[in-house]
Amino acid sequence: MVDLEEIHNVELDVIEFENHALALKSFVLFSSINDIDVICISKEHISLSFDYLSKQSFEHEIVFLNEISFEKLYTKAIESLADKRMSDITQTTEDSMIEEDDINISEFLKTSSDIMTDEGSAPIIKFVNSLFYQAIKKKSSDIHIELHEFKGEVRYRVDGVLAKHIELDKNVMALVVSRIKVISNLDISEKRVPQDGRTAIKISGKTLDIRVSVLPTFYGERVVMRILMQSEDIPTLENLGISEDITKQLSHLTQNSYGMILVTGPTGSGKSTTLHSLLQTIESPDKNIITVEDPVEYKSDNINQIQVNEKVGLTFSSGLRSILRQDPDVIMIGEIRDGETASIAIQSALTGHLVFSTLHTNRAPAAITRLIDMGLERFLITSSILGVMAQRLVRQLCDHCKEEDTLSLHHSEEFSIPKNNIVYKAKGCSKCSFNGYKGRQAIAELFMITDDVKKEMQNEIDDEQLMQIAIQNGMKTLSSQLVDMLKNGTTSLEEVIRIGIK
Repeated sequence: MVDLEEIHNVELDVIEFENHALALKSFVLFSSINDIDVICISKEHISLSFDYLSKQSFEHEIVFLNEISFEKLYTKAIESLADKRMSDITQTTEDSMIEEDDINISEFLKTSSDIMTDEGSAPIIKFVNSLFYQAIKKKSSDIHIELHEFKGEVRYRVDGVLAKHIELDKNVMALVVSRIKVISNLDISEKRVPQDGRTAIKISGKTLDIRVSVLPTFYGERVVMRILMQSEDIPTLENLGISEDITKQLSHLTQNSYGMILVTGPTGSGKSTTLHSLLQTIESPDKNIITVEDPVEYKSDNINQIQVNEKVGLTFSSGLRSILRQDPDVIMIGEIRDGETASIAIQSALTGHLVFSTLHTNRAPAAITRLIDMGLERFLITSSILGVMAQRLVRQLCDHCKEEDTLSLHHSEEFSIPKNNIVYKAKGCSKCSFNGYKGRQAIAELFMITDDVKKEMQNEIDDEQLMQIAIQNGMKTLSSQLVDMLKNGTTSLEEVIRIGIK
């Protein structure tokens, strides 16, 4: 035996063999050192590994790896296995899976096994498992499965944009939908009404929650699966990507013992992530933090979370009323959708609670007029709201393949950019999965409720007037930040137009 425990970050490649997946379950890996094939194990899993090896007749030398190197090699092995399965499955799907009867799918359900090392699954199950794996690998937020007249299609939402993943026979895709309904505890015989469910998958030892929505369409059922994050995946306030000035101002606002902080923006702009980052900043053993959300997107061990369930009468407003009887210090409301919820939230902020919530408005000052439209008194709004932040997530160009672009006279005038200013456009390469973009950057504008704003709010005022006051007070707008990203080559003209901030 050779002990490489003291050698850190050993770079090794995986060698596959006939029982590769079975060995993985016992944490036995095969690699090559100095052109000699070896068996790699770790002291952490030594009992399980030796139990497996004692039943085999390998003649390879056994090597102990340190924890970091073993983990890296183990991850490589799992990814290699999953990629191979994905290739095999997509090639044989139409031949082998079309014969599968959707009634028999539940017989293959194995809720306790890891989808990356599940040996006994039927082809349809392997295919669904591979869809989850590929979604995680591509850092997708949603999986869309759609049925058309003659075919089925899977698309992933990556960096806020849908991209086609695979196209299959319509009958095969119908079996995929049935499998998803089975693991989500939905009725596979009911194809006439919408259904909502949840499921959990385990990939490389990590469990992920999936929210499932099934909708009947003209050609069959359409499925959208949202991959929900765990509390450890929540970025800190500093890591959100928002400018340092706004981060400091937000951090200062969270030190208040009462009042309301609102985050606004369209669907998919990162509002929920920002709210949970704010909660993460202030959570401590001496605070009682309760949230009411639809759905609970980040599960946290240190926060009491309530899931909205309108079927049984648990709405944002009724949940908020119940929360107030639970002696909370901090309340987070997933979204203010109506005047009743808004009124209770404002009253909560005025009576000694720190309240976080979201609204669907394009710009930060518009949140004030939206609350007025909901029937709230102006003096209550100015007395309770500490600040409103509007945000967007902007796709960043891939540094490896972006290429120079030219601005038309029209766009040059519209965005006030000199005609000779070099801008860039997306091209696509292997580094960015051939879509030209890699990752997203958050931009935000923070509208502080200052004395000037409170004074102006005593009179009739519209969004544009509030925006001018905010700019005079030093607020940097979303549109100006977007233009800056275009000027410095961080994003493209196409993305600026897609975001479309006015």
